[in-house]
Amino acid sequence: MSSHLGGEFCLVCGADPPLYGDRMCEPCLRARTVLAKMPENVPWVRCARCGIVEIDGKWEDTTEENVWDELLHRNLEVHERAEDMQLAMEAVKVSDRHTLLHVQLEGVIDNLLFQEEHTMRARMANGVCLTCTRRAGNYFEATVQLRSTARRLSEEEFQKLRTTLDDVLEKLSDDPMFFITSEGPVTGGYDVVLGSKGLARAWGRHLVTEYGGMVVETNSTVGRKDGVDVTRLTLLYRKPGYEIGDVVQWRNHLWRPSAWAKDGAIMERVDRRERTGATWRDLESASVVAQRKNAIEVDFINEDSSVGEFLDPTTWAMTSVRLPYEHVTGRRGILIRHDDAWMALPHLAVDTTNEQEA
Repeated sequence: MSSHLGGEFCLVCGADPPLYGDRMCEPCLRARTVLAKMPENVPWVRCARCGIVEIDGKWEDTTEENVWDELLHRNLEVHERAEDMQLAMEAVKVSDRHTLLHVQLEGVIDNLLFQEEHTMRARMANGVCLTCTRRAGNYFEATVQLRSTARRLSEEEFQKLRTTLDDVLEKLSDDPMFFITSEGPVTGGYDVVLGSKGLARAWGRHLVTEYGGMVVETNSTVGRKDGVDVTRLTLLYRKPGYEIGDVVQWRNHLWRPSAWAKDGAIMERVDRRERTGATWRDLESASVVAQRKNAIEVDFINEDSSVGEFLDPTTWAMTSVRLPYEHVTGRRGILIRHDDAWMALPHLAVDTTNEQEA
């Protein structure tokens, strides 16, 4: 003990200064101070179905290295006065479920350097994430119905629409609820049942942007949970069954869509010079008479102001057809079959493009 009355001394052993922290000498401080604490065993949960990991109550798709970092961050308790902390960790897999995390620590407490080594066992338990639970229970929030107007689409055309969902899923954030519960062809179309209303709406917007047409939303209440209505969304997407340049029966006349508009199409009448804009809803009653891709192009052998003669490619016989109102002498004719007879169409911009490509 210090012979110097009134002088400082270690409160534990009475040693002379230097003293640290709570007035203890270095050996006593080191004997009573731990730089960090961590449990010997820590649990973590992996979904047995899809392999994602539960972290802080949230399921995430992450790597095992991130899991070890998270477990260390969550369970490492550092001395309140520690400064300049340095840390190194090595993970050693013991079995499928057990991994030892060897941790080396270095830090300064009251100007003294402390170095420690700890080992923590990470014990993996199998669980089932919310997404897999819902998938197993055929959970869904929305149904997207793919349909068409004017004509029934082929199976290939429906599949082309369906593949755009994969494109949308790639671009969206990795939300675990963005899953497909079921899908398949139905009478007159194709249905996709989804786990998220947000995904259904995003896909609907994409379809309208890409292919035109319209979306109709219907919400139905299926119950209550925690005092809140539980609703399901039905999203009906109707794709136009016609392309630019096709011939459609609409309002008792034949028309050709010449361009897409913001919420519909620009329609050009076949038998006279008339153009009008029409919304998708206006065009719901339209039906396809002929597709532009099935039209034939012919050279007129003889023509006057109203009639042109050409060689019918189906019979190789000379055939007459009424010329369209804007026909220019010498220009090739675009013909479709209508009511078992040939009909010549007035030219649109799309026809000029096709001629150039040919």
